[in-house]
Parts: sequence; structure tokens; C-alpha cells
Amino acid sequence: MEHVQTRWNGWGSPGHDDPLVTNEPAWRWLAQAFAMPALLATPSRELWDTTLPPSQLTEAARQKLSALLGEAGVRRSDFDRARHAGGRGLCDLLRLRSGDLSAVPDAVLYPRTEVDVEALLKLCAEMDIAVIPFGGGTGDVLAIRGSHGAAVALNLTGLNRVSSVDTVSGLAEAQSGILGPELERQLGARGMMLGHRPENFEFSSLGGWIAQPGAGQEATRFGEVEDWLAGLRVATPQGLLTPSGLPDLRHLMLGSRGALGVITSATIRIRAIAQKEEHRAWLFPDFASGLAVLREAQRIGLPHAFMRLSDDGRTRLLHALEQAGQDADWTRRLFDIYLSVRRFDGNAARLVAGFAGNEAEVAWARKHFDSLASRLGAIRLGKDTSWQSQRFAAPYRRDTLLDRGVSMDRLELWASWATLPSLYLAVRAALKQAMRAHAPRAGAHGLVLCEVGPARIDGATLTFTWLYPRILDNALPQAEAIRRAALGAAQGAAGNGPHNNGTLVREALIGVKCALDPKAILNPGVMIP
Repeated sequence: MEHVQTRWNGWGSPGHDDPLVTNEPAWRWLAQAFAMPALLATPSRELWDTTLPPSQLTEAARQKLSALLGEAGVRRSDFDRARHAGGRGLCDLLRLRSGDLSAVPDAVLYPRTEVDVEALLKLCAEMDIAVIPFGGGTGDVLAIRGSHGAAVALNLTGLNRVSSVDTVSGLAEAQSGILGPELERQLGARGMMLGHRPENFEFSSLGGWIAQPGAGQEATRFGEVEDWLAGLRVATPQGLLTPSGLPDLRHLMLGSRGALGVITSATIRIRAIAQKEEHRAWLFPDFASGLAVLREAQRIGLPHAFMRLSDDGRTRLLHALEQAGQDADWTRRLFDIYLSVRRFDGNAARLVAGFAGNEAEVAWARKHFDSLASRLGAIRLGKDTSWQSQRFAAPYRRDTLLDRGVSMDRLELWASWATLPSLYLAVRAALKQAMRAHAPRAGAHGLVLCEVGPARIDGATLTFTWLYPRILDNALPQAEAIRRAALGAAQGAAGNGPHNNGTLVREALIGVKCALDPKAILNPGVMIP
């Protein structure tokens, strides 16, 4: 399943219509939630209205790269260069939307095989050309050449095959540039699946899931990736690293963002496609009750495909956007009355759980989870068919919000069950304070949403999403200040102060960088944490 992007500075694709675009009641509700008088259209700069710096790639270098990759494998059009001038993190998008193409790559390379990647890295090292892996483009990417003569973006979408499937061992090897839907399609043809469903699933690549978390910089732990990642093959300017006879590369490459090497393929743990998968939703009186159920389900090993808990802020926003513009019928009114009688107020939290297996296994797991949730005061909301679509619509929705002067950013953090409540409160408070301090007008503020999951027996991942009205003439410093506040609160809550051994770890990583990439051509914009 291939997606063709029509926007060089966002996720827009043909045939996708975000219903929020024309839902004026929803925009009025959002403006009121921000304490803003209105949310006005703020279109981005057009590509034809921007000026790209001339390519610094010499003709001799272009010819050598074209001899390796073919003429179609070395592209220097304005559209290709602009689309790879930044990733799809908020700060990158704000730069692109303002027409800032100062960090545009000099060319975009499209390798077709692992051999291509290895060869081009060696060639670029010889010619002093910086290489910035782009993957699916879902992370924060900046084409910084550093002290090198030129910089090229490395688009890996040509490495898009599942190379082998071992159904007996439950293992598959897939090339790193394969996007989420295509990975599941090729595995599904063999009756297997991975089941990893990040928010940007439609556009993110297998290699990006591994290399782009930013674990070193954002105190992130991607437990789900660790669960399914069994091995890696990594190309470097010094040669190809494979699992055979070498130390485990997985933890070294997690969050490395291409600064240590380019992931060319991964061995992943897969499972058979279930006969049935069913999603159900429950509403809890508060966030703490939902957390207790999430933790207990892990402790007792209750079978499930996934669980995600939305805090009160996310629950309210999704409900409000769903209801905006719709006349409340008697069913909805009766349900709201029922919730008030049950003392469900603005603190309510929504949990969605998925159960997979045969009919009997799904029924057993659903029954036992329902019993557990009911003991903590939850009410059943029935089958849920919107969770996946809402999650996958997020990249489009961020474009829509940006077009109306609203920024949306996110941060994923791992926490043990013991530290999760304090981390949640600290980051949420810091974000609320920062959005008030950096608002376009006095009294305006933002919204903080949090989702918990995936969970493990020892802890869970918290995904914070925050929305706020932009300061239109100062949007990038505003976004950076708010994100710094969130990261600072996270580090403080985790106790990552000056007493830790961060300096020693950094020196060790610098040593690895020097050994694998002695000329430092790999992603010069990434600082070793």
C-alpha cells in the first residue's frame, strides 16, 4: 500500500478528507477551550513562493552517485529537496511552513538494496558528503551538513520487502524502508502479523520505529520495540554490521537516528493472524482507577492484544470533537444523564482494550477483563471501532490544526508503575504552565492529553499530546520552549540529575561513533546524548 504525498511540508495525500476541516462547531469549541476569540486560517507558504539555496553537490560527485544508483536514484528537483528538508516533528513542520529551507539537502538518494546503502556510505565518506537518513520522515530530521562539502538525504523506501518468513520460529526478516501497511500486507500473505501500531503507522518505516525514538534525549523506553525486535543489519562507512559473531546491536541502535549507522534490515518476532480480534471500551470514574486496571491486567497476565488508557483531558477532547456539530438526540441525552447519576464527571478516563484469538479465547478474555474493570467502578461502552482510525488520522489532523493556527506536539516517556503517577503529574503541570506562559494573548492556554500504553508488568509508556494556539510571528521559539519544559519536567521526575553517569555513557558512544563513522558523515545534526 503506497501513499503519495501531495504536500512537501505535511502529510496530505489524495483522497483524504479530514472531517474537522469543515466542522465549524468543533473549531468554535476548540477556540473556547483555548480561551481564544477565534481560530483563523493560517496557510503555509507555497513551494513556488520560497527560494532554495543552490545544490552544493558537485557534478563529479553526482556522476559517481548516479553510476552507483542510476539517474533516478539521485534526485535534485525542488520538490524532492524541499520534502526532505525536515522530518514531520512539529519544529520541522513549523520551519517548512514558514518557508525556511536553509537546511535543505543538496540531493536525495534512493538506494534499492543493502549493497547500495553500504557502497554509497563508503563513497560519501570518500567525497566528504554528509548523509542524513530520512526513512519514512516521521521523526525530527534536519539536513545539516556540518563541516562537510555537501549533504544528501537518504530515502530508504526502496528497501521495502519482507525477505524471509519463518512461521515455525515466529521470525521474519524485513528491509528497513518498508512502511507499516506494506509490512503487514506482506506478512499477512503468509498468515502472519507483527501487530505494532504506532500513531504514524501509515507513513513510518520499520527502520524508523527502531532508529527514531530519540531515547537518549527524551528518556524514552520503547518496551514494545524491545519485545518484537530480534536482530539488526546495519550499514556504516566502515562496512556492514550483522548479528553473527558481534555484540547485540539492538540497544545501541534504538533511538540512534542514523548517527551510528543506517539500519538496512531487521529480524522481527511475528505471530499468526488471530481468527478474531475485538476492541472494547470502558469508562472509568478517574484516571487512577484506569491505571489500576491496566497494572493489574499485566500482573495477572490477562490475555489481550493491546490496551490504551486515555486520561480525562484526552477523553473530554475526543468526546467533544465527536459531538460538535451534531444535534444531541435522546439516546445521547439519556446516556449523559446516566453518567451523571453514576457520578462520572470531567475526571472520567476511557480505556480501549483489544482481545485476539478464537471465539472462545476472545470471549474468556473479555469476560475476565470486564469483571476486573467493574470491580473498580467502570461501565461498559461496548464495541469500539474508532480507536485505530482516530489514531491513524493524527498525522493528517496535525496538518489540519496547523492550517488553523493550532500546534500539536507529542512526547513518549517510559515509567515504572511506581514512578508513573508522579511523572504524569509533573509533565502535565509543566506543559500547562508553559503553554500559559507562551500564549498569543493573556489568559489563553493549551490542552494536555495523555494516553497510557503499551504496558508491561514493570511499567508503561505515557504518550503526551499537547495542543495550543500559536504565536503566529514567533511559533518556532514558542514550540521549542514548551517542549523544553516537558523534557525538563520528565528528567526531574525521573531523577536524571548531574549525579548520573551520563558523561561516561556519552564518551562510550562517541568512541563507537569514531569507530563506525571516523569522518562523521552520518547525520551531523544529531548530537550524541
